[in-house]
Amino acid sequence: MLPTEGAGHARYTYRLRVSSTARAALLAEWDRCRWVWNECVAKSRTVHAHNRKHPAGRLTCGPTQLDKMLTDARARTPWLAEGASVPQQQIIRDFAKSRSKALKDIDKRLPMRQRAGMPRPKKKREALPTLNYTQRGFRLKDGRLRLAGGISLTVVWSRELPTPPSSVRVYQDAVGHWYCSFVVATEVQPLPETGAVLGVDWGVKETATTTSDAHDLPHPQHGRKAQAKLTRYDKMVARRKPKKGQASSKGHREAKKSRAKVYAKIARQRQDTARKWAKRVVRDHDAIAVEDFRPKFLAKTTMARKAADAAIGATKTALTEMGRKHGRDVRLVHPAHTTMDCATCGARTKHALPLSERTYTCTACGVVSPRDKNSARVMLVRAGLNPAGAEGVRPPGALLPEAA
Repeated sequence: MLPTEGAGHARYTYRLRVSSTARAALLAEWDRCRWVWNECVAKSRTVHAHNRKHPAGRLTCGPTQLDKMLTDARARTPWLAEGASVPQQQIIRDFAKSRSKALKDIDKRLPMRQRAGMPRPKKKREALPTLNYTQRGFRLKDGRLRLAGGISLTVVWSRELPTPPSSVRVYQDAVGHWYCSFVVATEVQPLPETGAVLGVDWGVKETATTTSDAHDLPHPQHGRKAQAKLTRYDKMVARRKPKKGQASSKGHREAKKSRAKVYAKIARQRQDTARKWAKRVVRDHDAIAVEDFRPKFLAKTTMARKAADAAIGATKTALTEMGRKHGRDVRLVHPAHTTMDCATCGARTKHALPLSERTYTCTACGVVSPRDKNSARVMLVRAGLNPAGAEGVRPPGALLPEAA
């Protein structure tokens, strides 16, 4: 996996083989970090309550104050001091970042449904372990990952790291598997120029409709194919759900784990499909005009399940990251009125087209084309990759779009 971490940086994720001794040590470290996080939440709430009652004498709850709190706690609590200081300091950084994001959303007066919520306590049976280490908290020796505190882990090296990592995240997923994710500096890996450009329009019937028939991405329906198995496990979880106030039984936890395995497989299938398609698109085109589509609103429509199964957001992210990795020109296009404009003459229909109408007919120039194909060509025009002038002649040196 290579999700981009920033300009010139990427994450390389590997599976870990964790012994019983290492697992116990990792969980002990996570218990300490979780305690630190919960103390930060309590401190933040105390400061907030004080500031509401005493506006003149406001207190602060930034990383500096929280670091001092951690130093005092480690001096007073031997159990906390037994753990490494690096992951505890990093979880304070994560808390401060989360709190800062929530406060900024409040200052912007965003509605509640769009805000990032204030950090909440992490419960033992619900929060999955996540430990972050900077360079001084880990090292790679003899192919093994050695963490501060004497924890040694076996890494399944599926590929080599391009450069020495600057940080690592060790975490456990819902299935119980352990992973390590390294942040490394990367360089652009240029591909041969092709002289072709592509317009991409997102949809539900087909995940991606492009100006090239050969590069369309049909809906893979990974979730629908596994729906029978998911329904079975959902019923099993519901039957074994404990009453309010009772601890979860072993059978309930096993049923949740079985369901999580199915969801994890679906997620891997979606990611694999998206990355393979993105690599093919980036390899065959120098410039790509992509609809800057945000599928969140589809969650409130009748197409919610099919839209979620299409994984449009993840596919779009995979395409932009793959283009950045190989130095391609990926341009995001605002989606407003892309289904109403004519890609040939630029005329706009007087009313929005219903979803049942799959053919676009321009009332100005008379062009008839499939609705999604027309939208994909509109992406090219708006991105300036298909710049036809008033006489319909492209300037010399302009990239030529592939024939649909």
